[in-house]
Amino acid sequence: MGVDRESISVAYHDVRDDNTPNTWAAIEYGDDGSVSCRHSGANYAEAIALCEDTNRLYLFVRIETGDELSRRAKFALVTWIGERVSPLKKAKMSTDKAMVKDVVQNFAKEMTTSERNELDYDYIKREVVKAGGANYGTGR
Repeated sequence: MGVDRESISVAYHDVRDDNTPNTWAAIEYGDDGSVSCRHSGANYAEAIALCEDTNRLYLFVRIETGDELSRRAKFALVTWIGERVSPLKKAKMSTDKAMVKDVVQNFAKEMTTSERNELDYDYIKREVVKAGGANYGTGR
């Protein structure tokens, strides 16, 4: 049991790397309560599919922001807690999340949800842009 910092670190750096295709990593709980990165990919719909009413996980997501003059990558850490997760498992997440955040340190927005609509990429992107402050465009 415990947090597999190595698998989380590898996935974290992979998602942050501009030269890799992966845009998300799912840090999940095993049957024994261990926490590790079990999935990652470039298709965000696959990440959303992992979020079920009976599970809990952390998603580290790469969001492309900016305007027509400047594109930049920002990151979000989304904590998913399914509606049917037991209170004891929900409580355990706060301790585990602190250990996950020891590895996943740089992100523009952190959010916790059990609402599927808040997993929508465009919703998360709006939240990341809001958290970033000024958002200038050319007005076109």
